Amino acid sequence: MTETTPNPAGNLGDVAPVLALVDEEIEQSLARLFELLRIPSISTDPAFKQECRQAGAWLVEQLTFLGFEASLRDTPGHPMVVGHNHEAGPDAPHVLFYGHYDVQPVDPLEEWTTPPFEPELAEAPDGSRIITGRGAADDKGQLMTFVEACRAYRTAGRKLPCRVTILFEGEEESGSPSLIPFLTANAEELKADCALVCDTNMWDAQTPAISTGLRGLVGEEITITAADRDLHSGYFGGAAANPIHILSRILADLHDETGRVTLDGFYDGVKDTPAEVLEMWDALGRTAEGFLGDVGLANPAGEKDRSVLELVWARPTAEVNGIQGGYTGEGFKTVIAAKASAKVSFRLVGEQDPDSIRAAFRSHVERRVPADCSVHFSPHGGSRAIQLPYDSPMLGTARAALSEEWPQPAVMIGMGGSIPVVGDFQSLLGMESLLIGFGLADDRIHSPNEKYSLTSFHRGIRSWVRIIAALAAR
Repeated sequence: MTETTPNPAGNLGDVAPVLALVDEEIEQSLARLFELLRIPSISTDPAFKQECRQAGAWLVEQLTFLGFEASLRDTPGHPMVVGHNHEAGPDAPHVLFYGHYDVQPVDPLEEWTTPPFEPELAEAPDGSRIITGRGAADDKGQLMTFVEACRAYRTAGRKLPCRVTILFEGEEESGSPSLIPFLTANAEELKADCALVCDTNMWDAQTPAISTGLRGLVGEEITITAADRDLHSGYFGGAAANPIHILSRILADLHDETGRVTLDGFYDGVKDTPAEVLEMWDALGRTAEGFLGDVGLANPAGEKDRSVLELVWARPTAEVNGIQGGYTGEGFKTVIAAKASAKVSFRLVGEQDPDSIRAAFRSHVERRVPADCSVHFSPHGGSRAIQLPYDSPMLGTARAALSEEWPQPAVMIGMGGSIPVVGDFQSLLGMESLLIGFGLADDRIHSPNEKYSLTSFHRGIRSWVRIIAALAAR
């Protein structure tokens, strides 16, 4: 069924019969995915509460059939799916696999070319075959690659080579309000040697990837107040402090002429990316001009003498996300505003401390506010970066297993944003995570006409067969 023949080469070992079953049973695997995709498990809309529960119950049924001790766990929101298969024995490595069964709303419905909850196997413009429907890539298709890998072991009459715990949540697309309380209450049950997270992408259709870093985040809103009311700029101009001028200077002073952030101690805990990793990223061929050209820009900003991939994957940032002050309506009003505000965010890497960054920013602002003016700060969250050591044995093992399956060797990439559950696993369960997914950049997640490559689904199943076998053999 798949348009790309899976790679028969590589060190197959005892998993060769399991991989053969994946290929033989791919149509049945696809049919089961379609069953799950037909359930409109939209977590943000209370009208779909029963459908979310239905999707969770469907997964419990599948896991139970595969020999898991599986159950639907109620929360104040949508239920969690938890399953355990420890047939490999107490001495086998233990992995926790995470995914989510809830999906985004489908609006605007009129922009879908096929009904969002009637999945189909279609042909993409490039001739490849794709799975259409809401949740195809985010995250039902991704989590089903792991479920179907477990099924292939069972069908082949094999035990899973690792002890496996599965956690599927139903609120990822609505902020995961129940996740932290659930992890805290069930920490001992859910702890494992490492977590496997599938909600990520490949580098391209031929090149699998492991995301090794997630940048942290600090958000802060500042408001500068000068006069006790808006002032006529003809009467007071040149004499009264203008909070927009003050704010502009504060924001401009966040960077020096080389693009580096000027906050005191900002780069404490920031390590240079290893040379061999930078070489790997350079080999991917993504230039600043090509990266920025997709959004209508040409000239790279940020720190000088850094590649675009290093800037977005491995370097910290300070960005102004919004500014407000004075008259912004139609026409013109000659006024000196009483107040001006800005929203500023910092992306963190390495061991940067969110509290220290916030304190340094506030100090930076306070030093620049005149004595007869005032500043008010409103914090908007803070989280540390997540970085898997580049020399992690688990990382090397998984990378080698992926490279045996796909046409191109697996690459280690970063992610400019964050996946909160990865930080939660680290802080609450003491586990590192391997972020391995098979989505593609054009899968249109969260948008109309979401899709998932059939090759991603097929090879994704085969990849998990290889990865859990490789982790068990370490």
